Amino acid sequence: MDLLLHPESPGGKLLLMVIAIALFVVVTGAILALLSLPRRLPRWAAALGFLAPALVAVCFGLVYPALVTINNSLKDRTGNEYIGLGNYVQAFTEGQFLVVLRNSVLWVVLVPLAATALGLLYAALVDRTRFEKFAKTLMFLPMAISMVGASIIWKFVYDNKVGLLSQAYVGLAKLFGQEVTAPQWLMNAPANTLFLIVVMVWIQAGFAMTVLSAAIKAIPDDITEAAMLDGLTAWQLFRTITVPMIRPSIVVVLTTVAMTSLKAFDVVRTMTGGNYDTSVIANEFYTQSFTNQNKGMGAALAVLLFVIVIPVIAYNVRQLKRSEDVR
Repeated sequence: MDLLLHPESPGGKLLLMVIAIALFVVVTGAILALLSLPRRLPRWAAALGFLAPALVAVCFGLVYPALVTINNSLKDRTGNEYIGLGNYVQAFTEGQFLVVLRNSVLWVVLVPLAATALGLLYAALVDRTRFEKFAKTLMFLPMAISMVGASIIWKFVYDNKVGLLSQAYVGLAKLFGQEVTAPQWLMNAPANTLFLIVVMVWIQAGFAMTVLSAAIKAIPDDITEAAMLDGLTAWQLFRTITVPMIRPSIVVVLTTVAMTSLKAFDVVRTMTGGNYDTSVIANEFYTQSFTNQNKGMGAALAVLLFVIVIPVIAYNVRQLKRSEDVR
């Protein structure tokens, strides 16, 4: 039984997946067949019948793994003995993990603010211009690139020999009569974390621009025209009319990008592997779980990431509900 539930070979895992899908189809079919019987069922029974498959899937796919992860976070690196909150104490006291937490805070603060500000400014500047579609396409293109692909591109940009940034740095120094060698941009902490953050901002700015551009276009023209007749300048119009009216969209973009930043893994893993003090929680979770074989610490970092994300999601849902109530 244990071999069936925890297969080691690819064939066993494929068999388990097929069995799970078949079981889901059989159970769902049985529930639908029961509900379609001629006899009248209570409304609560019908509702429960339709909700049951989804509830089972959520419990099996989300609740059960979460409980197992929490339980594992209270164990040692082998996952055999309980050590209480030892992993959490270590995460908040050891220098290595404090650097990880510091980097995660930088990511979750700087990326949403920079990406949203850049997207908002760009959306406002190109709105109703002659080349609006082309300009927005250029801004959105990075969103079409995978995180790994974007990371590889920027890794070449940061190369200290042939990278674009290095060439610009050396060329600028020559203008002032100095011969310099470009530094190892991705090896010098803590500036290297900022260079990684630039990559995520470059990717997420297109998303911010798209959402905020749609919100700007939804502003009624009569409000804008009335403000212009009152003599407001472009900056005053942007500050007093545009920003307040699209505030719900700004909040949604900020919280969405913040959640993406908290889960940042691809950029860090591809460009530095978490070395040179650039690791974040998601990357450290992977490193501790699979590289260092420290199951307890890996589970603790996963729980910590989950706990941090919950308030952001709750705030996002609250803002969405508030904007729907206003409408």
